Amino acid sequence: MGGTASPPDAQRIVEALRRVVLGQEAATREVLVCLLARGHILLEGVPGTAKTLLVRTLGLALDVRFVRIQFTPDLMPADITGITMLTGSGTQQFTFRPGPVFADLVLADEINRAPAKTQAALLEAMQERTVTVDGQSHPLSPTFTVFATQNPIEFEGTYPLPEAELDRFMAKVQIGYPAADVEQGILTKYVEGFEADRIDTYGVTPVMNADGLQQLRQSVDQVRVEPRITGYISGIVRATREAASLTLGASPRAGVALLKASRAAALLEGRDYVIPDDVKALAPAILRHRVNVAPELELEGVTADQALKAIFDRVEAPTA
Repeated sequence: MGGTASPPDAQRIVEALRRVVLGQEAATREVLVCLLARGHILLEGVPGTAKTLLVRTLGLALDVRFVRIQFTPDLMPADITGITMLTGSGTQQFTFRPGPVFADLVLADEINRAPAKTQAALLEAMQERTVTVDGQSHPLSPTFTVFATQNPIEFEGTYPLPEAELDRFMAKVQIGYPAADVEQGILTKYVEGFEADRIDTYGVTPVMNADGLQQLRQSVDQVRVEPRITGYISGIVRATREAASLTLGASPRAGVALLKASRAAALLEGRDYVIPDDVKALAPAILRHRVNVAPELELEGVTADQALKAIFDRVEAPTA
Protein backbone atom coordinates (compact mmCIF):
# COMPACT_ATOMS: atom_id res chain seq x y z
CA MET A 1 0.00 0.00 0.00
CA GLY A 2 0.97 3.65 -0.25
CA GLY A 3 3.38 4.97 -2.86
CA THR A 4 2.22 6.43 -6.13
CA ALA A 5 -1.05 4.94 -7.33
CA SER A 6 -1.13 3.85 -10.97
CA PRO A 7 -3.47 2.02 -13.38
CA PRO A 8 -2.00 -1.40 -12.39
CA ASP A 9 -3.17 -0.64 -8.82
CA ALA A 10 -6.66 0.02 -10.17
CA GLN A 11 -6.55 -3.29 -12.05
CA ARG A 12 -5.64 -5.06 -8.81
CA ILE A 13 -8.82 -3.64 -7.24
CA VAL A 14 -10.81 -5.05 -10.18
CA GLU A 15 -9.13 -8.46 -9.71
CA ALA A 16 -9.88 -8.45 -5.97
CA LEU A 17 -13.56 -7.69 -6.66
CA ARG A 18 -13.88 -10.37 -9.32
CA ARG A 19 -12.36 -13.05 -7.10
CA VAL A 20 -15.21 -12.54 -4.61
CA VAL A 21 -18.09 -11.27 -6.77
CA LEU A 22 -18.39 -13.81 -9.58
CA GLY A 23 -19.87 -13.10 -13.00
CA GLN A 24 -20.59 -9.38 -12.64
CA GLU A 25 -17.71 -8.05 -14.77
CA ALA A 26 -19.55 -5.06 -16.26
CA ALA A 27 -21.03 -4.02 -12.90
CA THR A 28 -17.71 -4.24 -11.02
CA ARG A 29 -15.99 -2.16 -13.70
CA GLU A 30 -18.73 0.50 -13.72
CA VAL A 31 -18.67 0.73 -9.92
CA LEU A 32 -14.90 1.22 -9.87
CA VAL A 33 -15.06 3.77 -12.70
CA CYS A 34 -17.55 5.86 -10.71
CA LEU A 35 -15.48 5.58 -7.53
CA LEU A 36 -12.40 6.86 -9.39
CA ALA A 37 -14.51 9.64 -10.93
CA ARG A 38 -15.75 10.73 -7.46
CA GLY A 39 -19.33 9.71 -8.26
CA HIS A 40 -22.08 8.11 -6.20
CA ILE A 41 -23.67 4.92 -7.50
CA LEU A 42 -27.21 3.55 -7.64
CA LEU A 43 -27.14 -0.27 -7.67
CA GLU A 44 -30.23 -1.98 -9.03
CA GLY A 45 -30.85 -5.71 -8.76
CA VAL A 46 -33.12 -8.24 -7.10
CA PRO A 47 -32.18 -9.32 -3.54
CA GLY A 48 -29.33 -11.81 -3.29
CA THR A 49 -27.37 -10.71 -6.38
CA ALA A 50 -24.24 -9.61 -4.45
CA LYS A 51 -24.83 -5.84 -4.23
CA THR A 52 -23.75 -5.67 -0.57
CA LEU A 53 -20.94 -8.16 -1.21
CA LEU A 54 -19.56 -5.96 -4.00
CA VAL A 55 -19.34 -2.82 -1.84
CA ARG A 56 -18.04 -4.66 1.23
CA THR A 57 -15.27 -6.28 -0.88
CA LEU A 58 -14.39 -2.86 -2.30
CA GLY A 59 -13.99 -1.55 1.26
CA LEU A 60 -11.58 -4.41 2.06
CA ALA A 61 -9.53 -3.93 -1.12
CA LEU A 62 -9.15 -0.21 -0.38
CA ASP A 63 -8.63 -0.61 3.39
CA VAL A 64 -11.32 2.03 4.10
CA ARG A 65 -14.32 2.11 6.45
CA PHE A 66 -17.49 0.49 5.10
CA VAL A 67 -20.90 1.10 6.70
CA ARG A 68 -24.27 -0.35 5.72
CA ILE A 69 -27.46 1.57 6.54
CA GLN A 70 -30.72 -0.35 6.18
CA PHE A 71 -33.33 2.12 4.94
CA THR A 72 -36.75 1.52 6.49
CA PRO A 73 -40.03 3.52 6.58
CA ASP A 74 -39.30 4.70 10.14
CA LEU A 75 -35.68 5.81 9.48
CA MET A 76 -35.24 9.48 10.43
CA PRO A 77 -32.71 11.97 8.96
CA ALA A 78 -30.86 12.14 12.33
CA ASP A 79 -30.40 8.34 12.19
CA ILE A 80 -28.14 8.96 9.19
CA THR A 81 -26.46 12.29 9.86
CA GLY A 82 -26.06 12.17 13.66
CA ILE A 83 -27.29 14.30 16.56
CA THR A 84 -26.09 16.98 18.96
CA MET A 85 -26.21 15.71 22.54
CA LEU A 86 -25.94 17.43 25.89
CA THR A 87 -22.97 15.90 27.73
CA GLY A 88 -21.24 16.36 31.07
CA SER A 89 -23.06 16.71 34.38
CA GLY A 90 -21.30 19.92 35.42
CA THR A 91 -20.19 21.61 32.18
CA GLN A 92 -23.42 20.97 30.20
CA GLN A 93 -21.69 21.03 26.79
CA PHE A 94 -23.24 20.13 23.47
CA THR A 95 -21.34 17.42 21.60
CA PHE A 96 -21.97 16.20 18.07
CA ARG A 97 -22.39 12.45 17.80
CA PRO A 98 -21.72 11.48 14.14
CA GLY A 99 -24.16 9.21 12.33
CA PRO A 100 -23.26 6.27 10.06
CA VAL A 101 -22.87 8.60 7.04
CA PHE A 102 -19.44 9.54 8.45
CA ALA A 103 -17.70 6.61 6.75
CA ASP A 104 -15.75 6.12 3.51
CA LEU A 105 -18.05 3.75 1.63
CA VAL A 106 -21.72 3.98 2.67
CA LEU A 107 -24.18 1.35 1.47
CA ALA A 108 -27.72 2.80 1.60
CA ASP A 109 -29.68 -0.42 1.37
CA GLU A 110 -33.13 -0.14 -0.25
CA ILE A 111 -33.02 3.66 -0.32
CA ASN A 112 -36.54 3.83 -1.76
CA ARG A 113 -38.03 2.33 1.42
CA ALA A 114 -37.29 5.45 3.49
CA PRO A 115 -39.49 8.59 3.44
CA ALA A 116 -38.56 11.54 1.23
CA LYS A 117 -37.16 13.61 4.12
CA THR A 118 -34.66 10.87 5.03
CA GLN A 119 -33.70 10.31 1.39
CA ALA A 120 -33.13 14.07 1.09
CA ALA A 121 -30.78 14.09 4.13
CA LEU A 122 -28.55 11.50 2.47
CA LEU A 123 -28.70 13.18 -0.93
CA GLU A 124 -27.74 16.53 0.60
CA ALA A 125 -24.70 14.89 2.21
CA MET A 126 -23.82 13.37 -1.18
CA GLN A 127 -24.01 16.72 -2.93
CA GLU A 128 -22.34 18.94 -0.34
CA ARG A 129 -19.99 16.31 1.18
CA THR A 130 -20.73 17.93 4.53
CA VAL A 131 -23.46 17.42 7.12
CA THR A 132 -25.11 20.38 8.85
CA VAL A 133 -26.67 19.70 12.25
CA ASP A 134 -28.00 22.53 14.44
CA GLY A 135 -26.24 25.11 12.28
CA GLN A 136 -22.83 23.43 12.53
CA SER A 137 -21.14 21.98 9.43
CA HIS A 138 -19.24 18.72 9.71
CA PRO A 139 -17.10 17.66 6.71
CA LEU A 140 -17.33 14.08 5.45
CA SER A 141 -14.39 11.86 4.52
CA PRO A 142 -12.66 12.75 1.20
CA THR A 143 -13.30 9.13 0.18
CA PHE A 144 -17.02 9.39 1.05
CA THR A 145 -19.03 7.55 -1.61
CA VAL A 146 -22.65 6.41 -1.45
CA PHE A 147 -23.80 3.13 -2.98
CA ALA A 148 -27.60 3.13 -2.86
CA THR A 149 -29.48 -0.06 -3.68
CA GLN A 150 -33.01 -0.38 -4.94
CA ASN A 151 -35.08 -3.29 -6.11
CA PRO A 152 -36.22 -3.20 -9.76
CA ILE A 153 -39.61 -4.65 -8.77
CA GLU A 154 -42.02 -2.13 -7.27
CA PHE A 155 -42.69 -3.52 -3.83
CA GLU A 156 -45.35 -2.20 -1.47
CA GLY A 157 -44.11 0.51 0.87
CA THR A 158 -41.51 2.10 -1.40
CA TYR A 159 -40.97 5.80 -2.07
CA PRO A 160 -39.56 6.22 -5.60
CA LEU A 161 -36.66 8.65 -5.91
CA PRO A 162 -37.69 11.85 -7.75
CA GLU A 163 -35.90 12.67 -11.01
CA ALA A 164 -33.92 15.53 -9.41
CA GLU A 165 -32.56 13.14 -6.77
CA LEU A 166 -31.79 10.36 -9.24
CA ASP A 167 -29.71 12.91 -11.16
CA ARG A 168 -27.34 13.12 -8.16
CA PHE A 169 -26.10 9.59 -8.85
CA MET A 170 -23.32 9.35 -11.41
CA ALA A 171 -24.47 5.94 -12.63
CA LYS A 172 -27.20 3.37 -12.24
CA VAL A 173 -25.42 0.02 -12.29
CA GLN A 174 -27.60 -3.01 -13.01
CA ILE A 175 -26.77 -6.31 -11.36
CA GLY A 176 -28.60 -9.26 -12.87
CA TYR A 177 -28.79 -12.97 -12.26
CA PRO A 178 -25.55 -14.87 -12.94
CA ALA A 179 -25.10 -17.35 -15.80
CA ALA A 180 -25.49 -21.07 -15.03
CA ASP A 181 -21.75 -21.83 -14.79
CA VAL A 182 -21.17 -18.76 -12.62
CA GLU A 183 -24.01 -19.74 -10.28
CA GLN A 184 -22.45 -23.20 -9.86
CA GLY A 185 -19.11 -21.47 -9.16
CA ILE A 186 -20.79 -19.44 -6.39
CA LEU A 187 -22.05 -22.65 -4.76
CA THR A 188 -18.57 -24.18 -5.07
CA LYS A 189 -17.11 -21.19 -3.20
CA TYR A 190 -19.51 -21.84 -0.32
CA VAL A 191 -18.60 -25.55 -0.32
CA GLU A 192 -14.96 -24.43 0.04
CA GLY A 193 -15.77 -22.33 3.10
CA PHE A 194 -16.79 -18.90 1.79
CA GLU A 195 -19.45 -17.06 3.81
CA ALA A 196 -20.78 -13.64 2.75
CA ASP A 197 -21.30 -12.57 6.37
CA ARG A 198 -17.69 -13.46 7.40
CA ILE A 199 -15.15 -11.14 5.79
CA ASP A 200 -12.26 -13.36 6.95
CA THR A 201 -13.41 -15.92 4.32
CA TYR A 202 -13.15 -13.43 1.41
CA GLY A 203 -9.38 -13.81 1.00
CA VAL A 204 -9.03 -10.10 0.13
CA THR A 205 -5.95 -8.19 1.22
CA PRO A 206 -5.81 -4.38 0.86
CA VAL A 207 -4.50 -3.22 -2.52
CA MET A 208 -4.20 0.43 -1.46
CA ASN A 209 -5.43 2.88 1.17
CA ALA A 210 -7.48 6.09 1.01
CA ASP A 211 -4.38 8.10 0.01
CA GLY A 212 -3.75 5.74 -2.89
CA LEU A 213 -7.35 6.20 -4.05
CA GLN A 214 -6.93 9.98 -3.92
CA GLN A 215 -3.79 9.69 -6.08
CA LEU A 216 -5.68 7.59 -8.62
CA ARG A 217 -8.44 10.21 -8.69
CA GLN A 218 -5.85 12.90 -9.36
CA SER A 219 -4.52 10.77 -12.22
CA VAL A 220 -8.06 10.65 -13.65
CA ASP A 221 -8.09 14.46 -13.71
CA GLN A 222 -4.97 14.39 -15.90
CA VAL A 223 -6.54 12.20 -18.61
CA ARG A 224 -6.78 14.17 -21.87
CA VAL A 225 -10.15 14.83 -23.52
CA GLU A 226 -10.06 16.27 -27.03
CA PRO A 227 -12.74 18.65 -28.36
CA ARG A 228 -14.06 15.92 -30.69
CA ILE A 229 -14.78 13.78 -27.61
CA THR A 230 -16.53 16.57 -25.68
CA GLY A 231 -18.52 17.23 -28.87
CA TYR A 232 -19.50 13.54 -29.00
CA ILE A 233 -20.59 13.58 -25.33
CA SER A 234 -22.70 16.72 -25.75
CA GLY A 235 -24.14 15.28 -28.98
CA ILE A 236 -25.34 12.14 -27.12
CA VAL A 237 -26.79 14.13 -24.21
CA ARG A 238 -28.57 16.63 -26.45
CA ALA A 239 -29.99 13.83 -28.63
CA THR A 240 -31.81 12.42 -25.57
CA ARG A 241 -33.70 15.73 -25.25
CA GLU A 242 -34.80 15.70 -28.89
CA ALA A 243 -35.83 12.03 -29.13
CA ALA A 244 -39.56 11.32 -29.51
CA SER A 245 -39.06 8.07 -27.55
CA LEU A 246 -38.22 10.01 -24.36
CA THR A 247 -40.37 12.46 -22.39
CA LEU A 248 -37.40 13.53 -20.23
CA GLY A 249 -33.89 13.90 -21.61
CA ALA A 250 -30.55 14.03 -19.80
CA SER A 251 -29.40 17.17 -17.98
CA PRO A 252 -26.09 19.02 -18.43
CA ARG A 253 -24.98 17.28 -15.20
CA ALA A 254 -25.34 14.00 -17.10
CA GLY A 255 -22.82 15.22 -19.68
CA VAL A 256 -20.35 16.16 -16.93
CA ALA A 257 -20.82 12.72 -15.34
CA LEU A 258 -20.22 10.98 -18.68
CA LEU A 259 -17.07 13.03 -19.22
CA LYS A 260 -15.67 12.20 -15.75
CA ALA A 261 -16.56 8.51 -16.03
CA SER A 262 -14.97 8.27 -19.50
CA ARG A 263 -11.72 9.68 -18.10
CA ALA A 264 -11.73 7.09 -15.29
CA ALA A 265 -12.44 4.30 -17.80
CA ALA A 266 -9.49 5.42 -19.95
CA LEU A 267 -7.23 5.33 -16.88
CA LEU A 268 -8.42 1.79 -16.04
CA GLU A 269 -7.44 0.77 -19.58
CA GLY A 270 -3.97 2.28 -19.04
CA ARG A 271 -4.52 5.24 -21.38
CA ASP A 272 -4.01 8.95 -20.68
CA TYR A 273 -6.61 9.98 -23.27
CA VAL A 274 -10.32 9.26 -23.85
CA ILE A 275 -11.56 7.45 -26.98
CA PRO A 276 -15.16 7.32 -28.30
CA ASP A 277 -15.54 3.69 -27.13
CA ASP A 278 -15.02 4.82 -23.51
CA VAL A 279 -17.97 7.16 -23.90
CA LYS A 280 -20.24 4.70 -25.70
CA ALA A 281 -19.57 1.85 -23.25
CA LEU A 282 -20.48 3.96 -20.22
CA ALA A 283 -23.35 6.00 -21.67
CA PRO A 284 -26.12 3.49 -20.72
CA ALA A 285 -25.07 3.35 -17.04
CA ILE A 286 -24.67 7.14 -16.82
CA LEU A 287 -27.95 8.03 -18.60
CA ARG A 288 -30.49 5.24 -17.97
CA HIS A 289 -31.78 6.71 -14.67
CA ARG A 290 -31.86 10.28 -16.00
CA VAL A 291 -34.36 9.76 -18.83
CA ASN A 292 -38.04 8.81 -18.99
CA VAL A 293 -39.40 6.58 -21.75
CA ALA A 294 -42.60 7.82 -23.44
CA PRO A 295 -45.62 6.13 -21.75
CA GLU A 296 -46.92 4.53 -24.96
CA LEU A 297 -43.52 2.89 -25.57
CA GLU A 298 -43.24 1.87 -21.91
CA LEU A 299 -46.58 0.05 -22.27
CA GLU A 300 -45.05 -1.86 -25.18
CA GLY A 301 -42.18 -2.94 -22.93
CA VAL A 302 -39.51 -0.57 -24.28
CA THR A 303 -36.83 -0.01 -21.61
CA ALA A 304 -34.66 3.07 -21.09
CA ASP A 305 -31.64 1.08 -22.32
CA GLN A 306 -33.40 0.12 -25.56
CA ALA A 307 -34.53 3.70 -26.22
CA LEU A 308 -31.03 4.99 -25.47
CA LYS A 309 -29.35 2.45 -27.76
CA ALA A 310 -31.46 3.65 -30.68
CA ILE A 311 -30.39 7.24 -29.88
CA PHE A 312 -26.68 6.32 -29.53
CA ASP A 313 -26.78 4.56 -32.91
CA ARG A 314 -27.95 7.79 -34.54
CA VAL A 315 -25.18 9.95 -33.03
CA GLU A 316 -22.09 9.74 -35.18
CA ALA A 317 -18.94 8.84 -33.24
CA PRO A 318 -15.78 10.81 -34.09
CA THR A 319 -13.10 9.01 -36.04
CA ALA A 320 -9.34 9.21 -35.47
